[in-house]
Amino acid sequence: MNPQLERLAPYPFERLAALLAEVCPPPGLAHIPLQIGEPRHAPPPFVVAALQDQAALVAGLRGYPPTRGGVALREAIAGWLARRFGARVDAETQVLPVNGTREALFSFGQAVLSGAPGSRAMMPNPFYQIYEGAALLRGATPCHVACRAESAWLPDFDAIDAATWRATELCYLCSPGNPTGAVLPQAELGRLIERAHRYDFVIAADECYSEIHHGEAPPAGLLQAAAALGAPDFKRCVVFHSLSKRSNLPGLRSGFVAGDAELLERYFLYRTYHGCAMPAHVQAASALAWGDEAHVVANRARYRAKFDAVMPILGDALQVTRPSAAFYLWPRVWDDDEAFAQALYAQQHVTVMPGRYLGRGQGNANPGAGRVRIALVGEVDECVAAARRLREFVAANGAGKG
Repeated sequence: MNPQLERLAPYPFERLAALLAEVCPPPGLAHIPLQIGEPRHAPPPFVVAALQDQAALVAGLRGYPPTRGGVALREAIAGWLARRFGARVDAETQVLPVNGTREALFSFGQAVLSGAPGSRAMMPNPFYQIYEGAALLRGATPCHVACRAESAWLPDFDAIDAATWRATELCYLCSPGNPTGAVLPQAELGRLIERAHRYDFVIAADECYSEIHHGEAPPAGLLQAAAALGAPDFKRCVVFHSLSKRSNLPGLRSGFVAGDAELLERYFLYRTYHGCAMPAHVQAASALAWGDEAHVVANRARYRAKFDAVMPILGDALQVTRPSAAFYLWPRVWDDDEAFAQALYAQQHVTVMPGRYLGRGQGNANPGAGRVRIALVGEVDECVAAARRLREFVAANGAGKG
């Protein structure tokens, strides 16, 4: 067996299941799950209709789909990137469809990281565990860059010394952030791109929450920042996008990678052996989704309505602020966030994710300690009910219990 497997930490949901395994919640209260960022809005009807097209389905099942993806899908993706970010990509050489960005974020690390002793992969902390797993299984050392309230939940890249930058081969970004919802400004993205050129590393930007934002100006993207610097080839820059959050299609497993053509050509070679081509009927439905913005606008409005309804209930009960983007709340709770999550489940049958499970470091060195992640993915009524139970729980137990 690969000895690097021993370096992998248990996944957060496994740890949460173990934490709650012996807890018996009140049988009279329906369970409200807020721990997982799984969109639960209805998928766009036109995508469902496309997936039910029998003729297209039969035609697609008769042959192996191309690893590079069909022209129609790649052109739809390129068109969306141009409209959304002003990034002009070549659909032939700068776009690769993938079966969900989780798969791609992991496999991209396997293709890019050298496995050389001392090599590093940088990532935010707290973070999406796929980044760390990709680094560890390739023999790289993760470099966790803390995201704390005093830095507006953004990674403090200025605190990283030159020796660490020189050892870095891959830098994972997540903007808007999971779990914080923080958005990296375009100027900061530009400075990171300049560092990538100076120290010779690749930036992998996870932008899967970019379309769920709560202000007038949408979040900037890495390719947008590269184009603004006069780098239309997007050298050392790759972005990851998905239909899971944007279009409420997590089960479709459809996303894409776009950016530096040289990097994508090498990644394409990896994928030809990886065996991960997207089925033709999924490609056809995905192309329709990337070409339509009306359902995205409506989806964003539904998330905003949930924050509008929930924040007045929780605002004076917990230390919580409305994020710039994404669908999470990241409140300060007890010093022992595991105990908070366990007691909340026991008393109110509401499940949240302990923040320490999403970060690294012991005690207060873990920027997730003392916080919980709350995913507002259900319907408004369910989210309001959960907020009221949270408020009742805090009133009964205190917001600052250690």
